Amino acid sequence: MPTWFNRRRMFRLAAAAGALVLIAAAGNWAARYELEAKTDALRQAAAAHALGLRGLVERHDFLPHAAARHPDVRDLLRAPGDAALEARVNDYFADLQATTGATALFLVDRAGLTLAASNWNLPSSFMGHAYRQRPYFEDAIRGKRGIFYGLGLTTGQSGLFIAEPVRADGEILGVVVVKISLEPLQASWRRGSEPVVLRDSRGIVFLSSVPEWLFRGIRPVSAADARWIAEHAQYGKRQRFDVLPWSVESPQGVDSFVLRTTLDGQRASLLALDTPLPELGWTLTVTSGMKEVVQARRAALALTALAVALVCVGALYWRLREKRFAEQQSARLELERRVEERTRDLQKAHAFQKAMEDSLLVGMRARDPDGRIIYVNPSLCAMVGYSAEELLGCVPPYPYWHPDDMEKLARDSEAALQGRAAPHGFESRIRHKDGRDVITMVYTAPLVDAQGQHCGWMSSVVDITAQKQAEARQREQELRLQRSARLASVGEMASTLAHELNQPLMALSNFAVAAQALAARGSSDMLAGALEEIVGQSKRASEIVKRVRSLINPQRALYESVAVASVIAHAEALARPELQRDGVRLRVSPDDGGATVRGDRVLLEQVLVNLIHNAVQAVQDLPAQRRCIELASARAGQGVRITVADHGPGIPAERLDQVFAPFYTSKPDGLGLGLSICRTIVEAHGGAIAVDNRAGGGAAFTVTLPTVP
Repeated sequence: MPTWFNRRRMFRLAAAAGALVLIAAAGNWAARYELEAKTDALRQAAAAHALGLRGLVERHDFLPHAAARHPDVRDLLRAPGDAALEARVNDYFADLQATTGATALFLVDRAGLTLAASNWNLPSSFMGHAYRQRPYFEDAIRGKRGIFYGLGLTTGQSGLFIAEPVRADGEILGVVVVKISLEPLQASWRRGSEPVVLRDSRGIVFLSSVPEWLFRGIRPVSAADARWIAEHAQYGKRQRFDVLPWSVESPQGVDSFVLRTTLDGQRASLLALDTPLPELGWTLTVTSGMKEVVQARRAALALTALAVALVCVGALYWRLREKRFAEQQSARLELERRVEERTRDLQKAHAFQKAMEDSLLVGMRARDPDGRIIYVNPSLCAMVGYSAEELLGCVPPYPYWHPDDMEKLARDSEAALQGRAAPHGFESRIRHKDGRDVITMVYTAPLVDAQGQHCGWMSSVVDITAQKQAEARQREQELRLQRSARLASVGEMASTLAHELNQPLMALSNFAVAAQALAARGSSDMLAGALEEIVGQSKRASEIVKRVRSLINPQRALYESVAVASVIAHAEALARPELQRDGVRLRVSPDDGGATVRGDRVLLEQVLVNLIHNAVQAVQDLPAQRRCIELASARAGQGVRITVADHGPGIPAERLDQVFAPFYTSKPDGLGLGLSICRTIVEAHGGAIAVDNRAGGGAAFTVTLPTVP
């Protein structure tokens, strides 16, 4: 009896131990399955992030190569003191920077000194700064392409630097450098819910969606690496790189790892995956939460425990079958009820899965290893126009393949069946059953059965026809806008010429009438003066045409060092006849200390003449003692400020921001181009123009121009 009792107890203990082992194994299997699924998702996310990062770099990769071959760039390296060459290269770099969206472009000579830069006119300009210590310069000056990420020596702002040597006749003259900002990429990461980090070859994080991880290393930085970073100022004056607060655990069977850390003051467990970027020397790490893995383990434990419980109930049922028939019958009915509930649950789960598949907008297609279609969902059938019965069992070529793309579709299908499909998908044109074309993106992944065996391929098919049509419409709209912009520019230039030539043409007409009268009276001396004025006004009209053309093409402008006082004096002389005719006094108050600006004398004089003309019209209806205009000049920092003020009615406050707009005018016979032309001329000289109402009445127009030594 005792022996039988001990055996029975041992059997029960062994059964309980087996059940616990089975439950634990099921939980581990479910967690491993979920880990593999999340690892696949991380691979796709890493591929997307890497593609975006490579795309950002490749979009600007051609810039230094193209700029290094520009003849002006080579000529400036041969003649670094040529101011005209420097200005042209600065403008060329600024245009490239504005067109491509790069942060900056600059040119350094063999000594590492900056000769030209796209930000030459900004306070943070690279002009005159030395970058010999930068690794990208060291690589490029040795004839190699230089790529380097770090903080800027001048601006302190981070960026990716791409350097290209400038060669001529087998000799390296200097280096062209393009700086690209990765801040928009980091900002997009921070808007995401899962942490993403990018670290350099020394393990230091330099881009991260978690700010606390920036400039920390996955391991202690060696003394040699710290010296190299300090010598090349890669991360500014930062000399300390703490180790990241990470605890790493690598599960077996997957290439991802579990990362335990602190986020927002709370402990967090993340599944992470490293993706090397060897062409840049970086490593990209993407992460995802472990919540689903924990839930899968708990669900598996619960289901397995339930199954073990059912087995125990069955064993108990058979054990009591002979002794307690009534209880046996009740237990059988209870078991049947539970089975029925489980069946209903399974049917509901199957119905839910089918409803989910039917509601997908993405087409799904499964094929066996030979390419035979074994499954399609309703979305794919709607996309191609064929029913599931027509598609199941088909082998290439499929009925929806486009007849003009048979060879390409055959190549893409063969590549997918051999496991060589592009991870980011490929574009495919197919033919709907009704004859219309459908543009799709196809993504293919291996199909694995419950035993883990590869049994075919599953493809997701996305209809991008509407997107392609929208892109085509957008390109057509952009072309229309460009044509409209060109027509508007032609019209504005024609109006500009008409407005600017109006004054000298009116003067020519007045002097011609006076010459006729003087010729009739026989006044030869005065006639000669009138004829000289006619010649002078015709030359002025010619100069205006030439200067307006220079606004279109700045390379034609006649820029020179001009004294502000001489510009004011000549403008006063040109406006004197109008001032005398209307009885207006012009009070000039020069206080600029002999300031000199670089610009076109005739265009600057035209600006002041237009402002004086407007001021005369503003005061011509006032009493004679109040018809006064003040013209003053004064130093303003690194520039000079010229003000033309009147005592007229001023400008309504709600229209102050409209006075410089083309074709805006308050005069019945005005064109509304005078102030618009003035602003164009001033801005072409690197200056600015503004207007304000005076406290005692009237308006004051202020022109600010940069001075030259």
